[in-house]
Amino acid sequence: MSDQLKFIVEKLNKEPFKKNYNLITFDSLEPMQLLQVLNDVLAEIDPKHSVDIRDEMPDQTVKRMLNILGILKYKPQANTGDMSTFRQGLVVGSKPVIHPVLYWLLQKTNELKKRAYLARFLVRLEVPTEFLQDDNVAETNKQYEELMENFKILHKECEQLKSSGLSTSEIRRDISAMEEEKDQLTKRVERLKKRVDTVQNHQRMLEIARQLRLEKEREEYLSQQKQTLRNQLDSAELKLQRAQHQLKNMRQAAADAKPEGLMKRLEEEIKFNSYLVSEKLPKELESKRHTLSLLQKVVNEPEMSLSDLTELESKIHEVNSEINQLIEKRMRNDPMDDKVSMFRQQAAIIARKKETKAEELQEAKEEIANLEKEIAQKLNQARDIDGSEILRGDEFKRYVSKLRGKSTVFKKKRQEMAELSAECGVLQRTEQVLKHRHDHMQQQLQTMEQKKGISGYSDTQEELERVSALKSEVDEKKGRTLDDMSDMVKKLNSMIADKKTALAPVIKELRPLRQKRQELTQEYDEKKAQYDSCAAGLESNRSKLEQDVRSLQEECSQAESQYHYINLIKKSIEMQIKRTADEMKAYVSPDSQERRKSIREQYTRNIAEQENLGKKLRETQKSVRESHGLNMKQVKMWRDFEKLMECKKQCFLKIQNQASLGQVIQEGGEDRLIL
Repeated sequence: MSDQLKFIVEKLNKEPFKKNYNLITFDSLEPMQLLQVLNDVLAEIDPKHSVDIRDEMPDQTVKRMLNILGILKYKPQANTGDMSTFRQGLVVGSKPVIHPVLYWLLQKTNELKKRAYLARFLVRLEVPTEFLQDDNVAETNKQYEELMENFKILHKECEQLKSSGLSTSEIRRDISAMEEEKDQLTKRVERLKKRVDTVQNHQRMLEIARQLRLEKEREEYLSQQKQTLRNQLDSAELKLQRAQHQLKNMRQAAADAKPEGLMKRLEEEIKFNSYLVSEKLPKELESKRHTLSLLQKVVNEPEMSLSDLTELESKIHEVNSEINQLIEKRMRNDPMDDKVSMFRQQAAIIARKKETKAEELQEAKEEIANLEKEIAQKLNQARDIDGSEILRGDEFKRYVSKLRGKSTVFKKKRQEMAELSAECGVLQRTEQVLKHRHDHMQQQLQTMEQKKGISGYSDTQEELERVSALKSEVDEKKGRTLDDMSDMVKKLNSMIADKKTALAPVIKELRPLRQKRQELTQEYDEKKAQYDSCAAGLESNRSKLEQDVRSLQEECSQAESQYHYINLIKKSIEMQIKRTADEMKAYVSPDSQERRKSIREQYTRNIAEQENLGKKLRETQKSVRESHGLNMKQVKMWRDFEKLMECKKQCFLKIQNQASLGQVIQEGGEDRLIL
């Protein structure tokens, strides 16, 4: 409460209030004076409330204040009771009601000014429904709502412009630059129009150019739409791939998992989560709250001087010495306490180890989650690069072994190809040599046929031989195809018979296996149904436990807040009791100096000082009233004198300007005479 009063007095003594209060004078204000101070603060927030509360009725004052406090969204504190108690305290000017209001208003003055300004335009007037039946009233109300919405939009734009940091000079420079560019563009357009006017069918060409520009803009728009759709398609494909990968992993996990393993894993997770909820997190929360309370105490404490620091250091030294003495005394006790302390140390070590392991487990889980995210990203990148699925585990091993086999086959084939290419080169050379010899022999044969007179004989002989050879080849092929077909039929019949004989025992073995498979699938369906029901029961139990934990945490937080609130009330009551006791002690004390320190004596002295000050101010007011008429007359005479002197000054300047003009005219005439 004292900090609250200090803050209020400090703010009231600054601009724009300048009240010149101290804690005593402010605390000794009458209810009407306190209400006037509250009204002055409200007038600073909203100038409509700058009135003297002595000139209006108390109910009107309270109604006006409650209205502005409702607009500013002030919520009365819990210690002020309900709304009727708050209203009654505001009527009578109660300090426990007005001090929190002043503290709240002075804390958020700038924010509340903005809220009060917006409330003048945004607080909706409630029109009764029977009046809205009239068309004029309904139309006016609709226009009113539209104007309100426009005001909201304009206010947001204004705030954005204010926060954007653009100055008026920059805007003016931009406007001037844009105007210059506009002038240049208009000039260029005029020049181009003059040049185009001489061209035939320029209107037709302009229309075609306009259509071309529109089509290009449409093409750009369509290309942008195409790009956005392609991006959406790519993102959808990525999501689909991620979902398929997750589905595959979940199916693999479900195929490899058993109900016992899942139950065990769920029990471990429940144990870990219950340890976190019941032991680890409450300890951390308690430590955070303890540090927060210590920091709040440090913040609420006044500034410390060097003497306070030395005193605290001495207290710390004394406490440390006491702790050392207690430790030595404890070490001298019987060995049973030593055993208990040893067990306590072991328990503390185990608890610390447990906490460290829990933290390591949490970090490991987070690391696993991060690694899974990285793996998913890498898989997506690999799919984007080549579009194929990434192999893992046994599939990758099989792929490597298959690749090795293919590489050995590739090496063999490459070696065979090298040998065949070398042999092909030799054969090509042999063919060329033989062709050359054959051509040479043909030339010799043709010369000999010409000499003998039987030219063309070799060609006809070769043609006959070629035709006979073709006929023999066709006959051989026909015979071979018939033989091959008969052999193929025989082979197929023998292979079918062999397969039937080989598959007969396998089919006999397969029949009981099929029956067993049906039984196993039925058993699997039953077990799966049991597993699903068990998993649903465990999930419901887990949700119930989570709800219980949340409710217990809320109860704990409520109990802690109530505990702190009761402690604060207790401390404030103790301080009031202590102040009351000190006041009684000082008031009853026979010592006059001690009695002068009492608050009552201070208040009486302050009242006497204020009465003397009031008397002096009334005397000053009386003297000012008596001399007011003479002073106003003197002021009027002085203003008339100023006007007279200003008139004389203007006349003098006018005469001086006329004289200088005549001199110039005279000098000009002399110059003309000289010429």
